[in-house]
Amino acid sequence: MSYFPRWRVGTGQVIMPDERLPGAASVPMGIQHLLAMSGSTIVAPILMGFDPNVAVFFSGIGTLLFFIITAGRVPSYLGSSFAFIAVVLAVLGQEGATIAHALGGIIACGALYALIGLIVMAVGYGWVEKLMPPVVTGTIGIAIGLNLAPVAVDQFNAFGSPTPAHLTIALLTVLCMAMVSCYGPSGTRRLSVLLALVFGYALVLLLGNGLGIMPGIDFSAVGTADWFGLPRFQTPEFHWSAITLIAPVAIVLVAENLGHIKALGAITGKDMDPYIGRGFFADGLATMVAGSGGGTGVTTYAENIGVMAMTKVYSTLVFVIAAIVAICLGLSPKFGALLQTIPAPVLAGLSVAVFGLIASAMARIWIENRVDFSDPRNLFTAGIALIFGAGDFTLHLGDFALGGIGTSTLAALLLYQLLGIGRKA
Repeated sequence: MSYFPRWRVGTGQVIMPDERLPGAASVPMGIQHLLAMSGSTIVAPILMGFDPNVAVFFSGIGTLLFFIITAGRVPSYLGSSFAFIAVVLAVLGQEGATIAHALGGIIACGALYALIGLIVMAVGYGWVEKLMPPVVTGTIGIAIGLNLAPVAVDQFNAFGSPTPAHLTIALLTVLCMAMVSCYGPSGTRRLSVLLALVFGYALVLLLGNGLGIMPGIDFSAVGTADWFGLPRFQTPEFHWSAITLIAPVAIVLVAENLGHIKALGAITGKDMDPYIGRGFFADGLATMVAGSGGGTGVTTYAENIGVMAMTKVYSTLVFVIAAIVAICLGLSPKFGALLQTIPAPVLAGLSVAVFGLIASAMARIWIENRVDFSDPRNLFTAGIALIFGAGDFTLHLGDFALGGIGTSTLAALLLYQLLGIGRKA
């Protein structure tokens, strides 16, 4: 069997991963997947203070790496991971810290993630489920979302100086995202972040640039930017304080990617389990590559799985097209300058919605896996770890500091194992 599939032309209603659409029909499908991921991949780096153009560029590079390492057999797009937002902001809140420090932490996280992938490739993934069962992974994910609550509130409140216009735009942006998610056609629900961003942006254009009742959008930088050019890459720096904060996110990425690959296996009817280790390794390597140049950590996207479930087109070649287009956009400074014009109240509204969804979406891990909270072991594991994460408890040992996400992760992992000693079940 060859390393890559031969991608024969699919003729049925369902196009499998090792098939392709006839002619150029794959191009619009690739664009659709790019749109599905664009809202989150653009918003996440902006909320972290990163250059969104660089993030889009590395999302394309990461997707191609994933495609190659998984032998073109796992249909996935890699975009900016929201799991990094809390820990990156925690690093940037430290005295003297810069984005370069955060990039070093992202690379360390990717290295840990890739190492887990190599171990899974060698011995299987059963040990992952024993060490990190759903109660642990769900708790860590929820803690990340709750840890971001003060950040979202500060942005929503305009850092203590709210204006009626700011609050109105932020509220309407949140409402738009909720309405699209709840009442929009199935094809648009996956685009709720992007559509809310466009809606809020249009409101500011109307009320600010048009009617002049609030500050408008300044397009001067867009006009002077070149159409084509290299992204503004950044060089990472490695500091233990950043590494210990960011590296634990690998656990969340493992849980997320495992769930996505299992979901892909279910909807395609293909056995994806042999590619779980490769998927982890590819995602970890893509995160390292992104961090080395100024990009955010990446992960497989549920939004794109939703698009596949809707269209029944699972061809991995579609994601190659999406990745190439993303790389081209990342090579356009004008596109990057346009992204930098997204107004603060729009970002504030998206922060409230997205950060809240991180917590509530990770709670689905508990529900889907029927975590039994009548079991004191699960109850104490989740309860104590969530308090550490939500309260941002920082553990200081000399010059070493472990932030709220780190202490929450450590508590969840250790408590679950300790409370299982001597139990029959």
